[in-house]
Amino acid sequence: MPSLDRQDNVFVLDLGDGENRFHPDWITAVGAALDEVEKADGPRALVTAATGKFYSNGLDLDWLLAHVDQHLDYVTSVHELFARMLSLPVITVAALQGHTFAAGAMLSLAHDFRVMRADRGYWCLPEADINIPFTPGMSALVQARLAPQTAHEAMLTARRYGGVDAAAAHIVDRAVTEDAVRSTAIEFAQARVGKAGDTLGTIKARMYAPTLATLRDPGNPLG
Repeated sequence: MPSLDRQDNVFVLDLGDGENRFHPDWITAVGAALDEVEKADGPRALVTAATGKFYSNGLDLDWLLAHVDQHLDYVTSVHELFARMLSLPVITVAALQGHTFAAGAMLSLAHDFRVMRADRGYWCLPEADINIPFTPGMSALVQARLAPQTAHEAMLTARRYGGVDAAAAHIVDRAVTEDAVRSTAIEFAQARVGKAGDTLGTIKARMYAPTLATLRDPGNPLG
């Protein structure tokens, strides 16, 4: 399960050491960590990271297939997690040390910045290959955070981007060696801790107002 630590003014949320799929309990734990970061006083920033082969492999499809009656509530909770991260009133940095797929890739896009391992691991939106269409909220998030040509390629072709290619496409901000992913993300966040607060939250809320509205639309989250 996710765990929250703090290094000086940077909160570090470790998402786990498995596939870090979006089980409801996992979503709840991440939400509780974001509550703690948001209610803290003073300069602060957030880094999310993981341990092992995966940053996150996305939705927990096994749980979803076993709880079909909760499909809408589950998707709504995923959308809210994306919206929460996108509008969090602190600088957020995703440290992508391993595979970052599907909803995990979307969660990384909801951060302000991303640091990725250069030599191994992929960032990928595989929905076109696994026959699961993007929800309106997911589409809005990807298109708000990527350049149009990159979003088009990533969404339609399910391309697997290595770290160097992801940096070239501006999916991530930096591609570094394995042992430097987390430390680089923390340094990146530490340099921006003074920006936390209501003003930053307002800037994000206004910058991404259409995306946030789509993610939080209770009417028909599946489209």
